[in-house]
Amino acid sequence: MAHFGVLGPLAVEGPPGHWVTLRGDRQRTLLAVLLLNANQHVHVDVLVEALWPERPPKSYASNLHTYLSRLRERIDGLRVDHGPPGYRLRVEPEELDLLVFRAAVADGQRAGDAVAASRHYRRALAQWRGPVLAGLHVPRLDADVARLESERLAVFEDCVDAELSAGRHGELTGELQAMITEHPLRERLAAQLMIALHRAGRQGDSLEIYRRLRTTLIDELGVEPGAEARRVHAAVLRGEDPVPRMPPPVWPVCQLPPDIADFTGREAELAELTGVLGSDTGVPVAVLSGEPGAGKSTLAVRAAHRLRSRFSDGQLYVPLGRDVGEVLADLLRALGVPGPAVPDDVRARAAVFRGRLSDRRVLVVLDDAVDPEHVRALLPGTPGCAVLVTSRQRLSGLAGAHRLALGPLSDTEAAELLNRLAGARVTRERADAERIIAACARLPLALRIAGSRLAIRPHLRLGELADRLEDEVRRLDELTVSDLAVRSSIALSHEGLRPPARRAFRLLGRCRLVDLPAWAVTTLVGTPDADEAVEELVEASLLEARGPDATGEGRYRMHDLVRLYAAEGPADEGGASTVLAATLALADAAAARLPRTVPMPPVAHEPFAQPLPDALVSRLLARPEEWFAAERANLVRLIGSLGAREALLLLDKLSVYLYLHGHYADLRAAYETVLAAAEDRATAVIAEANLALLRHARGQYFEAASAYHSCTKELEASGDRRTQAWVVANLAHCLIGLGRAEEALRTAAEARELFTVDGQPEAYLVRAAESAALLRLGRVADAHEVDGLALAAARVTGDARQIGTALHGFAWSSLLTGSGAEAASAIAESVDLLRGTPARSALAKSLRTLGAIAAATGARARATAAFEEARALARELDERPRELSCTRAIAAGWVGEGRAAEAIPVLRACLAEFVAMGSRSATGLTWLVLSRACEAAGDPASAAEAAEEAEKLADPRDASAAAVRRALLALTKPT
Repeated sequence: MAHFGVLGPLAVEGPPGHWVTLRGDRQRTLLAVLLLNANQHVHVDVLVEALWPERPPKSYASNLHTYLSRLRERIDGLRVDHGPPGYRLRVEPEELDLLVFRAAVADGQRAGDAVAASRHYRRALAQWRGPVLAGLHVPRLDADVARLESERLAVFEDCVDAELSAGRHGELTGELQAMITEHPLRERLAAQLMIALHRAGRQGDSLEIYRRLRTTLIDELGVEPGAEARRVHAAVLRGEDPVPRMPPPVWPVCQLPPDIADFTGREAELAELTGVLGSDTGVPVAVLSGEPGAGKSTLAVRAAHRLRSRFSDGQLYVPLGRDVGEVLADLLRALGVPGPAVPDDVRARAAVFRGRLSDRRVLVVLDDAVDPEHVRALLPGTPGCAVLVTSRQRLSGLAGAHRLALGPLSDTEAAELLNRLAGARVTRERADAERIIAACARLPLALRIAGSRLAIRPHLRLGELADRLEDEVRRLDELTVSDLAVRSSIALSHEGLRPPARRAFRLLGRCRLVDLPAWAVTTLVGTPDADEAVEELVEASLLEARGPDATGEGRYRMHDLVRLYAAEGPADEGGASTVLAATLALADAAAARLPRTVPMPPVAHEPFAQPLPDALVSRLLARPEEWFAAERANLVRLIGSLGAREALLLLDKLSVYLYLHGHYADLRAAYETVLAAAEDRATAVIAEANLALLRHARGQYFEAASAYHSCTKELEASGDRRTQAWVVANLAHCLIGLGRAEEALRTAAEARELFTVDGQPEAYLVRAAESAALLRLGRVADAHEVDGLALAAARVTGDARQIGTALHGFAWSSLLTGSGAEAASAIAESVDLLRGTPARSALAKSLRTLGAIAAATGARARATAAFEEARALARELDERPRELSCTRAIAAGWVGEGRAAEAIPVLRACLAEFVAMGSRSATGLTWLVLSRACEAAGDPASAAEAAEEAEKLADPRDASAAAVRRALLALTKPT
């Protein structure tokens, strides 16, 4: 077979060294299109458009056939299939340079270390001989060619990242400089070159690259460099290595489920496991296997709890049965790896996981492993750790593992377990108890089900239950082991169900929600005998009945493997549409009963009809926050299964709860899901505006401002003034964070006009932005007047949250006008009011201001307490800018307490993040505190340097910064 090349001029090599020459551009074009889509069917219309871009001849079909025939004649062994989807050229991976390139890239992404990754990337890049299909212009392929060139550039950048990580910066500078010349707007390349030059000791050249990049971006695009380029620039200025470092995990980590109080027996097995896993040789691995229902997981948890003292750094508990990449991602996050630092490739994740556990004493419990491959990816690499695996299989392919096959309980242990579950009557009715134990084959799970039924139904005689269990036809109706390895048992149990229960089983199996409330189960089944059908499923252990949630509603859960089996039955919608309608209406009503703190307008929609009885709705929503808490996971999952518009409506309601409690990760994931599914720009732009808001809350001011600007233009073009008003108001606040007060004031005025034009009630958000901007511009009296009007309007509402929020602004501007007593009184009232509301973000803001006012008036202890409480709240809510400002204030207090040496590294860390955020005022204030800390620590040179940097960033008009400066300096004074 020939070898083909498209990564450069089109090339066909027959026997090695023999190059095939194709006559005619149309033959070459046809081959190029087929090669760029190798091993995929290409529709005839695509080929015709490529061959005749203007107008195809009437005989195009026969001409196309002729060209293919000539290609087969010229190229020996050419494999082209023809079918209804079109034509397909079949090639092996090593026969086409494009496929070789992509395979090598995949190897690089899977590599466990930087050296190996760079080697694969270099092999991939070596496939390129020049521009794609150089010398052959096919308009139909322009987009494909551009995409491949972008792919090549991205791989080159990945390769440079790997080589920088491996310390190979010296040989990269020339190559990077050539690439920068070719791609002057490519920020990632510029950042990489800056790193390489900095590591080579060429700090000045590194800074010059940034200057050139910034000038080019401003001149050509009118934008500043992005966050990563700014971060690298800031690190170079500080003389630090710009490569980001992952934060260390917090040890110890314990993920073990609770030990079961009525655990019975297994002392010999426990002694064996603890002996094997407690040894100090290598990384001991114990595999606990056995038949379904033998109690493998229960025993593993008991053993792990006994071993806790031997594994001082922690115990990880990993339920398997899902993609190992997802498992590794969860583990890495639990071990302190931030989300953006989690690698995409599974092998890379496994390598980072091993690195996090190196030289630690950690026990890893892998529950319900399916095959050895999953276990291998989760094995630690250094002595001190141990692994306990449970599986339905022996996992014979796992080399070096100690295996323990778990059998049934002994007669004595089985009787003791049944006695613990069902009480003293087991002893009184000993003969019937022995019949139950025999029918259950002394398996712990079966005995637990039997004992629980006896406990729930005290009137049920042991003899009656024994009679049922001894009937083999009914046994699995009474006792079910829900495990994929015992599929025949599940099938037999399903066949014994009555038709209503079978239908309920199928409906519940097809429901995508994990944990269903009782009303949803009965509504889904949707028949008068629904309760009886569900009870039958629970009794057969095909459905798990759980305790009531916070709303008092019982809940049901179906084991995932049972759910898969149930979903294979005939499709039946049942009451699914009613459950969805009821869920939307409940979410709408629950959101309406909570304060809407999301600074975005609610999505307009027709009223939701509620199919559930009023009494049930009233009980479920008596405490709307608890309803949202109980259904949060279900609602987030449901968003991913709905159409974009329905998903947006549901998310809009859920966001009232999520934003109030700072669940930003759920919000971000959900809005990204909506954005990916959006088929119209109206839906997409609302999702994008909310994602911008979340970036804003995290202190990503540059990215947020850019996104706000983009959304504003689209909203204006579409005529959605209502949403535009809120987005513009948010932009005003974001601009304040960036230190652009004049622009913020103009933007706030624009927002006010938008609210006024469409007759919307003016948002407090606008007044708050105006006040903040006026204070930054030194117009204190004007700001105080705005805050006074806002407070008066809030008091009219009688709403504690609105009043508390308005009091915060009024207190701050009062302090700046010199009314210290008025400020102290207002901020104290604000904190008191907000403590009685669920608005934790507003409370954190008021507490921070309370700290500043207390510091300015000399109440150091009160200031420190307020700052610490505000920081704790901000950390819980993931509001990074507020957390950093509180940390800075606490560090200032350390300086005054004689702990300047402790404060300096904390202040430098804050400084780096404020610089990355682009917050000019916050950066200058941090430099100022750092100068005092260095002075107190006896480092006058560093103190002078920091003071000079603070002076550069100071804005003499900024009254807010001046007040914060006074508070921080007061804290740095010796106590």
